[in-house]
Amino acid sequence: MRFASYYEDNGDQRCGVATYGSLIPFRDVVDSPHRLIEIGVEAASMLPLAHDKAMPLGEARVGPSVPEPRNVICVGKNYPLHAAEEGEELPELPLLFSKHISTITGPFDSIEWDGSLTGEVDWEAELGVVIGRAARRVSPHDALDYVFGYTASNDVSARDLQFSDDQWFRSKSLDSFLPVGPVIVTPDEVGDPQSLALECRVNGVIKQSSNTTHMYHSVADVISFCSHSFTLLPGDLILTGTPGGVGVFRDPPEFLGHGDVVEVEIERIGLLRNECNVRED
Repeated sequence: MRFASYYEDNGDQRCGVATYGSLIPFRDVVDSPHRLIEIGVEAASMLPLAHDKAMPLGEARVGPSVPEPRNVICVGKNYPLHAAEEGEELPELPLLFSKHISTITGPFDSIEWDGSLTGEVDWEAELGVVIGRAARRVSPHDALDYVFGYTASNDVSARDLQFSDDQWFRSKSLDSFLPVGPVIVTPDEVGDPQSLALECRVNGVIKQSSNTTHMYHSVADVISFCSHSFTLLPGDLILTGTPGGVGVFRDPPEFLGHGDVVEVEIERIGLLRNECNVRED
């Protein structure tokens, strides 16, 4: 199944099923993506749908697929070409960092930042993994059983802040720096998470083109590794790393600017399309 969140005319956020070009809301049994995750895929697939309120998907104001994750956990340098373009070795163990939850924004909303704060904003196409139930000390063999679904994400990064700080949290955590969506796709529909094509385009030009098969640490390995240090909770969002082709390591470096449109597309999941808005706060 493919679950989407959307905004009603009064601004309330609801969720439903995206299928055949339509968005079909759930009836009042469940009213938020987080509640949906708590219910679980099997129970969610049996919830009544308000077919009489179905709308064309293209006409709905689609919101972030995971609007309020409990935690956002990221994996750095998880594709060989990305580590190579940095001039770094691949980390023996998953390299973890985090983003603030206020970074979350919708799949078609603006990416915004203060131009006086950063002038080096970069793209990072990534597969997002939504945890469906508490996971503690799980094996790689069992790890995918704890996944509620998968989504597309863009780990937007302010490179000048990243390289001026001794850690990455601030540079990764500006408001709107994590578009996610357009849907959460359940594991049965995605299949093997290590065989998904992913691409990033800026103003229609391909900047990243790869496949999750090239991950150094697989989705299962990342989930298992995390769970041996801390409990993963329902609604946690894991970003699994970006392939080569980011802007900062191009020659010359390339960064996003006002009016640029950045797209992230992942096979079997869908497309993010976000326009950049540089403010002078």
